Amino acid sequence: MLDHSTTHSRLRERDARNSERISFTQIEGRPEESVVSRHQKRRGKTILLMVLVLFLVPFFGVGFAAYKFPLAAKAVYNFIASPVNQIASNGGKTNILVMGKSGGDHDGADLTDTMILVSVSLDRTEIKMISIPRDIWVPEIRAKVNSAYYWGKKGTPYFTSQETGGGIAFAKKITEEIVGQPIQYGAIIDFSSFKDIIDALGGIEVNVENGFTDELYPIEGRENDTCEGDTTFTCRYEAITFNPGVQTMNGETALKFVRSRHAEGTEGTDIAREARQQKIVEAIKEKITQPKVLLNPKVDAAMFNIVKKYVETDIDLPASGILIRLILDGSKNITQLLIPKDLLVNPPIGKTYDSLYVFIPKAGNGKWGEVNEWFTSILGS
Repeated sequence: MLDHSTTHSRLRERDARNSERISFTQIEGRPEESVVSRHQKRRGKTILLMVLVLFLVPFFGVGFAAYKFPLAAKAVYNFIASPVNQIASNGGKTNILVMGKSGGDHDGADLTDTMILVSVSLDRTEIKMISIPRDIWVPEIRAKVNSAYYWGKKGTPYFTSQETGGGIAFAKKITEEIVGQPIQYGAIIDFSSFKDIIDALGGIEVNVENGFTDELYPIEGRENDTCEGDTTFTCRYEAITFNPGVQTMNGETALKFVRSRHAEGTEGTDIAREARQQKIVEAIKEKITQPKVLLNPKVDAAMFNIVKKYVETDIDLPASGILIRLILDGSKNITQLLIPKDLLVNPPIGKTYDSLYVFIPKAGNGKWGEVNEWFTSILGS
């Protein structure tokens, strides 16, 4: 088990402040600022948002890349012919670790608070997506799995970045231990792209079924505002309201719609928030498949620039053509799964886990056998 030096304490303290106090539940009342201001800024991005960036943004990126890169012709050919023997795979499937980070200039910018194993079948036109809880404790790095990309990118006192292979490579290696499956590719997306994607599409139409008001939506840039001594820190929050009915949303409005966590009533639950995110993804899919949008050079160019700015991956351009075709073909047969809660437990917060809120296997710290078996039952050997 690795023992990182005290030079890493700042990152751990930040991670501890941002960890959810109760798993799978809603934080009630006016939360402490140390939890809310950064916690909401980095979270509120779930599986469905990752699906969006995974199979919609690269589609535009490759389409426009035909005008920019010599290998694009090969990618376009691969998209049409789909020669699956030319991409890395195992047991008739290709596994991709998709990660989302908040980005920006703060200590946790490279923590991947959303991690999903996307398994694409090569012959059955189906996709399985399994969320990897960010709070899973990994004894090999003495840290949570959501920090693997960070350590791989920056290096540790025990491994240089050259030895880890870089952020994506190290994150894949660490996650492979948890899932017991080879991971062929990885991609990391900066969630700052969310607003840009929707704005590039000219906005989206969303049917708001249940109106709500959230009086505790954090205002970006005011996380450390002293509010002139106001101990409730009211100046750090704004009230947002969504009325029922069909409405056009730009990127900023859609972001607030999916990230709101503190509305009164049922719209303040995680279930309601995930339902809102589903609506946004469906609205984007509907907009993006319209011929006037799909074949619009300005939209394609904007999407390509978003990919360049916000997406990092080890998928080369020719392979991306095949994967995009497989993902598009399987996009109507997506199964979304969570690791069963009875396979993971929350140990007491203490020195063993650096006083952090973590998940460990029910079988014991670092004993992934039962978790591996579950992944095999879902994905095959």
